[in-house]
Amino acid sequence: MKIGGDLAGKLATAAFPDKALFIAKKSIIEIKVKEKKQAAGMKQFDVVVIGAGPGGYVAAIRAAQLGMKVACIEKAQTLGGTCLNVGCIPSKTLLQSTRYWEWLEKESKGLGIEYNEIKVNFETMMQRKAKVVFSLTEGITGLFKKNKVESIRGTAKFVDSHLVEVTDNGRIEKIKGNYFILATGSEAVALPFLAFDEKKIISSTGALSLEKVPKQMAVIGAGAIGVEMASIYRRLGTQVHIIERAEEICLAMDPTIRKLLLRGLKQQGIKFHLSAQLQSAKYEREGVTIEFEEGDERKNLHTDLLLVAVGRKPHTEGLGLEQMGIKKSSRGTLNIDKFFRTSLPHIFAIGDIVDGPMLAHKASDEGIAVAEIIAGKAAYVNYMALPHVVYTHPEAAAVGLNETEAREAGLEVMVGTAFFKGNARARCMGESEGIVKIIGDKKSERVVGLHILGSHASEMIEEGALAIQKKVTLEDIARLSHSHPTLTEAIKEAAMDALGYAMH
Repeated sequence: MKIGGDLAGKLATAAFPDKALFIAKKSIIEIKVKEKKQAAGMKQFDVVVIGAGPGGYVAAIRAAQLGMKVACIEKAQTLGGTCLNVGCIPSKTLLQSTRYWEWLEKESKGLGIEYNEIKVNFETMMQRKAKVVFSLTEGITGLFKKNKVESIRGTAKFVDSHLVEVTDNGRIEKIKGNYFILATGSEAVALPFLAFDEKKIISSTGALSLEKVPKQMAVIGAGAIGVEMASIYRRLGTQVHIIERAEEICLAMDPTIRKLLLRGLKQQGIKFHLSAQLQSAKYEREGVTIEFEEGDERKNLHTDLLLVAVGRKPHTEGLGLEQMGIKKSSRGTLNIDKFFRTSLPHIFAIGDIVDGPMLAHKASDEGIAVAEIIAGKAAYVNYMALPHVVYTHPEAAAVGLNETEAREAGLEVMVGTAFFKGNARARCMGESEGIVKIIGDKKSERVVGLHILGSHASEMIEEGALAIQKKVTLEDIARLSHSHPTLTEAIKEAAMDALGYAMH
């Protein structure tokens, strides 16, 4: 009689107990050998960064500079995150291209530059945008190689608090780390009743990848993204309507700045519907028909494209954070302490997934700080000195407290202003629209805020950031010699105005 393998094994172990012990020991040894082989093949790092955006890649490089073995995991095909690939960089490239076009079309003749014919090649414009993005993403690849940061492609998920599993096209790799830095960024928020299809209902990502210039575009949201996208396509001939439920635009800006910015954008041809609420959107064969309430009036608008720019939300899904007990706020951001540590002290979080403005430079500053904290250094980010910019024309830039915030903080404020129409360099450039507004604390005379609407405001605002960082006084700025003629003389003039002795 032939006995099956399983039955034979059972009979043998029943008859010979020593053999059962031998089999058990053999199995344990085989498992341990297998585990050792797996551990030997598992990559181990001092620091593992998840996300290669402006926060993540900078954190990885700084950690490597400080002598740590570092890996940076990124699920996208290119490094750089939202900012570099589908955000800050492509949008600023298109803003610059369209600004050149508008200057040539409407302003250059007044400066004595005449031409017979000029036209827009939208395809070439988009190709240039792609080249700029590609060159910068390749630059990060080079920086990783230079600093010996290992770049790992794939989607990361925590297996336990020191181990992540990285999946890429069916391939699974396990990465072990002593410390982790979460820098997974954010994604565009869709309206509850209106999903993105990136054809007719588009996010900012879709708006930066259009194949042709639309005749009409409606934008939901008048924050920085909304007004920047509106500016790009308005310059190219698109009829743009912005629908905003608040009474004003760009609410992060000083009241004086946002009022002047709104006036300027209206003069340029953008149609604004403030205190308005989108009610519905209906797909048509050609475009979308939207219904919205503006005040007490219900209105309909037909448009080729509907751009939804109502904000962004943290992207933390799929990381396996919940199973480890890492806590989130009601806004979906990760809870961290003053050292950027989550509820697990070896796991840090930075950038758009933690509280604060969703700005690339904030994420980079936090990335550097976290790398230095892990290395045992004292590091911090001064959020009071964090500038933010709206890249319209003219640009709007701000740092520190605006006038309303300063008063609400209980400060007795000193306010000084200077208009660019009184600035010699602005006159030379033909860029005399705008204002500088400086806010000081009367008790200490320290600068607590700087707000600029004008050409190159993004380049000038850093003087205010440094003033706040170093606790500079209004008198310090008023006494600081500024080259003549320069746009930054308007900052000096505003400080002098706050002190009561403006010259112009």
